[in-house]
Amino acid sequence: MTNTLARLRGHALVTGASSGIGVELARQLAAKGYPLVLVARRRERLESLAEELTRAHGIEVLSLAQDLAIPGAASEVFGALQAKGVDVEVLVNNAGYGMQGRFLEMSLLEVNRMVSLNVTSLTELTQLFGARMAQAGRGYILNVASAAAFLPSPYVSAYAATKAYVMSFSEAFGFELRGRGVSVTTVYPGITTTEFNEVAHAKTPALMNLSVLSAHTVARVGLRAMFARKRAVVPGFINTLNAFFCTVLPRGFIVYITGKLLGRANGW
Repeated sequence: MTNTLARLRGHALVTGASSGIGVELARQLAAKGYPLVLVARRRERLESLAEELTRAHGIEVLSLAQDLAIPGAASEVFGALQAKGVDVEVLVNNAGYGMQGRFLEMSLLEVNRMVSLNVTSLTELTQLFGARMAQAGRGYILNVASAAAFLPSPYVSAYAATKAYVMSFSEAFGFELRGRGVSVTTVYPGITTTEFNEVAHAKTPALMNLSVLSAHTVARVGLRAMFARKRAVVPGFINTLNAFFCTVLPRGFIVYITGKLLGRANGW
């Protein structure tokens, strides 16, 4: 049954598939019978995951070791798959990372890399593969944003801004695709048990630990919303509550509280 479904379906492309939410997204799409394209920087992790999923589900898994923060990388991925005749039906833009600290003390080179990955790469992949989906009249796009998208967040100012871009872009582009058989869904995870905080050198307020979810849960909630063609989803009750308050309370107040909590947690 799984192999039959794989022949009928296009591929699901997952970026940032070597760890965390990306791995779980790949596993859950594989369990649904989708042949996969896995994209990330770390070749060994990708190949290990590809072997695991092929063994478990009997599906085709292509792995592309690509640093999507490099200019032109999205076009390279698109071109490579076009050359192989791969039809992408599901695009999951999960690749991204964050930086925490005082903005003036951050490496501008690293900030630009983050913006390139979180914003530019996502935008390019969405246009390239979205155009093919619209042509075919079918497809799903899932963009992974962050709970930080809902407000300017001191000490993660540039990162939060990249995720606010993902929110605005995804919702507007989703409207443009109405009636074309393609949907855009945005998932807004809060703190998740992944390598993210380690990479961002982030410490979070103890209060926020109540909202922590597993990568498996975030992936499940995100995919369920995507296949239901929902506009957006915030995993977890506490995260949903926080997102609501961020939209109804005075913006200045929310920024002040966020800055105080993050500053205290990190000793600033």
